[in-house]
Amino acid sequence: MDRRKSIKALVVGTVATGVVVQACKSSDDKKVAADAEALLADRMQEEKDHLKKVEAEPEFFTAHELATVTVLSDIIVPKDAVSGSATEAKVPEFIAFIVKDMPEHQTPMRGGLRWLDMQCFKQFDKAFVDCTAAEQIKMVDQIAYPEKADPKNKQGVTFFNLMRDLTLTGFYTSEIGVKDLGYAGNVPNKWNGVPAEVLKEKGLAYTDKENKECVSYS
Repeated sequence: MDRRKSIKALVVGTVATGVVVQACKSSDDKKVAADAEALLADRMQEEKDHLKKVEAEPEFFTAHELATVTVLSDIIVPKDAVSGSATEAKVPEFIAFIVKDMPEHQTPMRGGLRWLDMQCFKQFDKAFVDCTAAEQIKMVDQIAYPEKADPKNKQGVTFFNLMRDLTLTGFYTSEIGVKDLGYAGNVPNKWNGVPAEVLKEKGLAYTDKENKECVSYS
């Protein structure tokens, strides 16, 4: 599969990310709660209430389904020399939150995961997560390229498109993903004034006072 160079060129849809992962020790509960409140400080009360409602709902994915999502997300965005993997960016937790927050994804995700396992049982006599890395890539290659995919794998292609969209959205809205893109946000300009050759052409020059007192970034 084509990796980050092509992935970075994709226009990733914006999905609200108010995900708070409850994976800390009990002694850290107060700190987690304080951090969560800080993250939500600028949210409207309706948003805060909605987030609490979603987080209180039972987990949608079974342990096996979440394990499959985890493997798939790391195939889509693996760890490399630049940054961490999708799982290190907590993409599986993000997707687990999204399917609760956006229930329209539940049936396509569950159906797609079952389809994937059924195909793996047919081809390798085992579930996707139990396949070797080479077998997993062989399976993914059959559904990752819509233009090349066999029409009989249409359901798998549709599922993988959704899985890829959610993975990339989760990854590139995470701290790891933002750093991977090299996005610096709003930073002050660094300007050393009009270039010397332009000033000379116009018969102008900065005074000694201006040169001494103005900031220089050279």
